[in-house]
Amino acid sequence: MECDAQKLTSALADPTRFSIYQYVANSKDPITVQDVADHFSIHPNVARLHLTKLEDVHLLTSVSDKSGKGGRPSRLYSLSDQVVSLQFPPRDYQLLADIAIETLLSLGEAGETALVNMGHRMGTEMAKRAVAKSGLNLASATMDEKLSHIERLVVAQGLKPEIEPVSDGVLRFRVNNCTFSDTAKKFPRSVCHMHNALLMGIFETYLGNIVLREDDSMIGGCSSCNYTVIQY
Repeated sequence: MECDAQKLTSALADPTRFSIYQYVANSKDPITVQDVADHFSIHPNVARLHLTKLEDVHLLTSVSDKSGKGGRPSRLYSLSDQVVSLQFPPRDYQLLADIAIETLLSLGEAGETALVNMGHRMGTEMAKRAVAKSGLNLASATMDEKLSHIERLVVAQGLKPEIEPVSDGVLRFRVNNCTFSDTAKKFPRSVCHMHNALLMGIFETYLGNIVLREDDSMIGGCSSCNYTVIQY
């Protein structure tokens, strides 16, 4: 699938389109154009354009409604099965990731430290580029603006996040997919540490000094990876 993070970020840059993506992703049932039009109070043609754009970058997939109802056949939109692996779509990248991680871990403690540092740098660099591209002024941006940008960035990495403020300076963060899920099955502890460091780099770039506490993980048998983010 030829769809890089830049195309995803561009597709999700429109606030309405991003909200539509969240609406479809969080729905238990497939969504129609009319559902979107009614929910967001927009014309069906506008809703169709947004849904088509999301489908073009493989965030959504659609099928023809075969319910047998009369009139013009509608399309049913749902979250694409491919969204989980959007960050590393070609198989060669997954192979490269496996080899690089395995090589680093063969070096023992020093290699594992390097892997975690690599994850943190990756998250930091991704966030810095996203900030620069969006023109967001971190010094004057509100918390809601920062969290909205974090959510879009994490979505563009092939994840399905949820961010919820709990109290002043405390957030609850949930990830329902894992970019490194295949590799994590081989090296669960090490890859989780690397992925947590990547998320740490993203949150630090937007929020400054934080503590990222992992409460539950998919590797541990949970349906999602759950975190508490604390600013200090």
